[in-house]
Amino acid sequence: MSDDWDSVDERRAAEELIVDVDGFEGPLDLLLALSRSQKVDLRRVSVLQLAEQYLGFVEDARALRIELAADYLVMAAWLAYLKSRLLLPPDPTEDGPSGEDLAAHLAWQLERLQAMRDAAARLMARDQMGRDFFARGQPETIAVTRRTELQANLLDLMRAYARLRTRDEFRPYAFDRSDIYALDAALARLSQLLPITLDWSDLSRFLPEGWGSAPTRRRSAIASTFAASLELAKQGRLDLRQSEAFAPLHLRGRGGG
Repeated sequence: MSDDWDSVDERRAAEELIVDVDGFEGPLDLLLALSRSQKVDLRRVSVLQLAEQYLGFVEDARALRIELAADYLVMAAWLAYLKSRLLLPPDPTEDGPSGEDLAAHLAWQLERLQAMRDAAARLMARDQMGRDFFARGQPETIAVTRRTELQANLLDLMRAYARLRTRDEFRPYAFDRSDIYALDAALARLSQLLPITLDWSDLSRFLPEGWGSAPTRRRSAIASTFAASLELAKQGRLDLRQSEAFAPLHLRGRGGG
C-alpha cells in the first residue's frame, strides 16, 4: 500500500509541474521561456539545447497522458527536423535554407516576441488617465436619488377615506342673491314714497319695477316690503289696514303727524 501511495504522490507532483508550465500562450511562448533559462542573449542562444528542452517537455507531457494542442506537436516535429539538420553535415545537392539559417530565423522570431512583450509591458506601465493623472476641468457628476416613504396606520387610512367620501357634502353654500330684494332697499323705497302717499294704497303698488313679473322675484319683493312696512309702522310713520284674513294689505303714510 505504501508503494501505491508513493506512486500517486509522485504522479500528482508531476501533474502540478505540468499545470504550472501549461500557462504559456503557444509553442513560441514556451520556446522563449526555455531560452531564458540559458541566461544568454537571444541572438546567441543554443538552438540545439533549446530544441532538446522543448522535446523533453513534450515527452514528459505525453508520458503523463496529457493531450497537447496541435501547434505544440507541430513545433516539436519542426524542432526535431531542425536538430537533425544542425547535427548532420549539409547536403550540397539539397536546395533551400540551411540548418544555420533556420536556427537564425528561429532566434529572430524569439527576439521579436521578446521585443513585443517588452513594448507591451512599457505600454501598460505608463500612467493612465483617470488613475495616475486627471484631465483639467473634468466635471464631477453628482447623482441625487430621491426616495419617498409613506407611513400611515389604520386610523390615517380611515380618515383619508372619510374625507374623500364627504368632500362634496361639506361644500360652502353659495347663496344666489340675484333674485333677492334686500330689506334695506325696501325701507329706503318706502321712506321715499310714504310722504306723498296719503290715501290707502295696496302693498303691491310699492314693489320696485321689474320685481312683479317673475314669481321668485315677486315673493322676495313682497316679503321685504311687508317687513319694511312693519318696521315703519312700529316707528309711527305709516298705518296698516286689512279688512279680513288673507285680504289685500293697504297702507298710508301719516305725513307730518
